[in-house]
Amino acid sequence: MVRGIESREKKYVKVISSTDEDGRITPLSIEWEDGRVYEIDRVLDRRHAASLKVGGTGMRYLVRIGAATTYLFHEESRWFVEAKR
Repeated sequence: MVRGIESREKKYVKVISSTDEDGRITPLSIEWEDGRVYEIDRVLDRRHAASLKVGGTGMRYLVRIGAATTYLFHEESRWFVEAKR
């Protein structure tokens, strides 16, 4: 492994989201498998894109959770993140 670059894996997560009358989905929170819930403060960007780190494609959301930003992907009917191993 290159120093400073962590290996990533596709991690499916539970997401609470809202869908408006036009079908636009907005994720509101992410629940980790151990029960921790992270409220999404803001969606900064959304676009159809591929995950170059772990594979997969779908809607890619750039979300802010506290001071951190991360990508959240909606692939078909499931949500995943690029989790550190």
